[in-house]
Amino acid sequence: MVDIAVIMGSESDRAIANRVTNVLENTDYSFEVKVISAHRNPDELDEYVNASDATVFITIAGLSAALPGVVASKTKKPVVGVPVGAKLGGLDALLSIAQMPPGVPVATVGIDNGANAAHLAIRILEAAR
Repeated sequence: MVDIAVIMGSESDRAIANRVTNVLENTDYSFEVKVISAHRNPDELDEYVNASDATVFITIAGLSAALPGVVASKTKKPVVGVPVGAKLGGLDALLSIAQMPPGVPVATVGIDNGANAAHLAIRILEAAR
């Protein structure tokens, strides 16, 4: 079993994922990191989310930033979105992640703030104890 699943849409998001894992490595929580694009690998993403026993998903996405919303549409588990500052200073990704439709909630942290995503996931897990 893994406590936290970290999914990035592209290998280019690795630096942000490293900010997440740097925090998680100092905890007793288990985690895994995957690269699965919501656009290029929708079937793989669907299979992974549905099969995952993770309690919390951290999703890292830039540009259209569809990944957090797609994951949230496939699970009732908490999803934390990390917008990546790829274009427009990351504001496009931030707004895409924050403006989810009713019934598809995604918690959103600051642009490129993988560390806060990890801290939020830890708080969610701690609250569930």
